[in-house]
Amino acid sequence: MQCPPLIQAHLLKRYKRFLADVLLPSGDTLTVHCPNTGAMTGCAEAGATVWLSTSENPKRKYPHTWELVQTLAGDMACIHSAKANALVEEAISNGAVTELQAYQVAGGSIRREVKYGEEGSRIDLQLEAEGLPLCFIEVKSVTLLLEDGLGVFPDAVSERGRKHLRELIAMAEQGHRAVLLFCVQHSGIDRVAPADAIDAAYGETLRQALEAGVEVLAYKAQISPQSIAVTESLVVLDRQL
Repeated sequence: MQCPPLIQAHLLKRYKRFLADVLLPSGDTLTVHCPNTGAMTGCAEAGATVWLSTSENPKRKYPHTWELVQTLAGDMACIHSAKANALVEEAISNGAVTELQAYQVAGGSIRREVKYGEEGSRIDLQLEAEGLPLCFIEVKSVTLLLEDGLGVFPDAVSERGRKHLRELIAMAEQGHRAVLLFCVQHSGIDRVAPADAIDAAYGETLRQALEAGVEVLAYKAQISPQSIAVTESLVVLDRQL
């Protein structure tokens, strides 16, 4: 995925979840949109280098969007969590997700935001190919780095995340293929686990999903101000050690 032209700045503070103030090289202060509802622990520290995109929509109150950050530890992260779906879709289409290559080889199709399940959900990606089971893929963006390369999800208590796991369990029990795919958008993360210390119920539901046949994968993105691409499979642990 190619990035649009980005503006470099330094973070002053993030507040009200969806807003951040940044310092431009000119010395001017700018308020920008923050497209991430999570805690953003480690990715929103004052003084970090950030990159902003610019919208041409005249109706937007804040035309700039915070896209990337280089943390104070020097790691690159994409904090625009909604981009995870597009990154994973691109990776599947390119055959980069080994476990799902059969759908691409068979000339299958990818559908987005398909209504499914009994709890009013929409699956992020649905794969269809002749001779292969229908595949439901829930994508989660991971940017919370703890220590020694361990990334965890979620970064805050997430009832929505548990609902999505329940829906995947139901699909697996019906004989479909159900996949939870962690899209790791932080260069310092080299393995992934459920964040039991933050949301113990999520961790327990994830383990129930594994027992029910839900596949849990993690793929890491290479991130720069020029491009972002999913390139590397990571180990997924079933619990936070």
